[in-house]
Amino acid sequence: MRYYAYVSEAKLDMLFGQIPPKLLSVLRAEVKVDLKVVGLTVQKDRTEADMYGRLAIVETYLDRNHDISWMSEPSAWFRGECELRTSAYGASPDGPVFMMGQEGDTVVALIGSARHLHGQRVSPESSVVGHSMLPALFRLVQQAVDDRLLTAPGGIPRRESPSETEQMLRQVVQLGRGLRGPGEPSEFLARRLLSGVVTDAQGRQLNVVVGTPLFVALAGE
Repeated sequence: MRYYAYVSEAKLDMLFGQIPPKLLSVLRAEVKVDLKVVGLTVQKDRTEADMYGRLAIVETYLDRNHDISWMSEPSAWFRGECELRTSAYGASPDGPVFMMGQEGDTVVALIGSARHLHGQRVSPESSVVGHSMLPALFRLVQQAVDDRLLTAPGGIPRRESPSETEQMLRQVVQLGRGLRGPGEPSEFLARRLLSGVVTDAQGRQLNVVVGTPLFVALAGE
């Protein structure tokens, strides 16, 4: 049993709708979810049980049909487990949320919409702005880093003309270092957006992966 901190209903609906009906029946039997509860179409007033039933089916489908890797060597879809610090930006329930963590030399940055955090509900009439696309991520990370004016020693060194990708990865690391407060031991399944290696001021190579999560849950003991 999982305690979910974040579930992207937008991704869930998109992925669930792409599963062929015949395969859906097989997956339903495997995860023991009643299709009368889950339904074959998206319902406006779905219950949490409906959402978690869909999630179980989608996760099983991804496990069977995609090469899901670990966060240290991310493929298109990757799993991970580490302490995550969560920070939402702006007062809007549709605003961006960052979940940042590090395990060994691997730095993980997950970005999504605050409306998908556990307990967050917004009016269906409100406009939904996606925060999972790379151009948006670049602007949000740039703004977050600038707002914090990070000047701590040991920061990521600047190169004369870093590529856009490298610059973004460095800013992601800076953002993670700027977050305060305790982290929560978490497990997650995410879609990779960007990954690469940067070197810090001490010459330590950091493997940075940026993704957009399908779910984040508190890790079991």
